[in-house]
Amino acid sequence: MMYNSPHPGEIIREFCIDSIGLTVTEAAKALGVTRKTLSVLLNGHSGISPEMFLRLSRVFGRTPEGWLKLQLQYDLWQAKQTTDLKKLKRIKAA
Repeated sequence: MMYNSPHPGEIIREFCIDSIGLTVTEAAKALGVTRKTLSVLLNGHSGISPEMFLRLSRVFGRTPEGWLKLQLQYDLWQAKQTTDLKKLKRIKAA
């Protein structure tokens, strides 16, 4: 069973920005994105794009695949909350 997966923006805010005393403006500048772009991500209104995986990896560490995994876990958790699979049946090979 999957736990309530936090939005990746929450993790970025807590562990990459707040923990080292950065402002959102400073973090956005380090990442080479606008403050608005970063704010949208941090506030859970967008996911991490492949380009942002690379930027986050370069600036804050962790592999791009690590950032991808965070986003994927969140997306999968969200899908499990909203997708009704009860009527679907497995197709068995002959």
